[in-house]
Amino acid sequence: MPSTPSPVQPAMRTALVTGAGKRLGREIALHLVRAGWNIAVHHRHSAAEARQTAADCDALSGRTGSAQPFYADLGMEADVKALLPAVIAHFARVDAVVNSASTFEHDDAHGFGFAALETHMRSNTGAAVLLAQALHAHVQAEDREGAVVNLLDQKLWNLNPDFFSYTLSKAALEAANTMLALALAPRVRVVGVAPGLTLTSHLLSDEKFAQLHQAAPLGRSSTPQDVAATVGFALDNRSITGTTLLVDGGQHLMRFERDFSLM
Repeated sequence: MPSTPSPVQPAMRTALVTGAGKRLGREIALHLVRAGWNIAVHHRHSAAEARQTAADCDALSGRTGSAQPFYADLGMEADVKALLPAVIAHFARVDAVVNSASTFEHDDAHGFGFAALETHMRSNTGAAVLLAQALHAHVQAEDREGAVVNLLDQKLWNLNPDFFSYTLSKAALEAANTMLALALAPRVRVVGVAPGLTLTSHLLSDEKFAQLHQAAPLGRSSTPQDVAATVGFALDNRSITGTTLLVDGGQHLMRFERDFSLM
């Protein structure tokens, strides 16, 4: 008796996650690989961490080759334009881009200059727009749909003058969300995810981080798992585009005179 042919399996989705070697990008990569995605683990300086993220993705998924590191300097236009083609060459397809990598260097209104603004705008805004542009061209050529998620910041809804150029670059990216959602529809959806205080840094002691994390109407800000789950939701929900999901325990509803790291 002839055997019944196996059903054709749908091609596995692939997401490019920028800055996926560590911090939020890493958590997003691990969350998505658990959900069945292949992951392009972008890095710049964090090559060793990116390799570890890729290995951890393989371990979580039980699939060798579920993730692969890719280098690019997001401040260099040529690097950005070469990134998605490299991912496509490796995985054969890309379905989503998650722009998690960010330049986050301190300046203020008194020390503001063109050099700092250009550095932040190139990597935080320009790179995200170019990657969205490239994803649209890719999925349109293959008659498929795609999605872009841009990591923003609750401080856009609760402005303070710290990290002046960083904030300007994220405000520009939030505006780009709307323009790209209009320009790239119906092929590509564009969604923002804006965390609150999520991870500590060298600027905060553990005690200060815990205190500030609780400074929210819900008594807690976002965790890395909260943010990663929201990114996964945004990628899966085909009715969401041109808006931002704030994941911050309500911190954007409060007034903070300084950036968390300087409070």
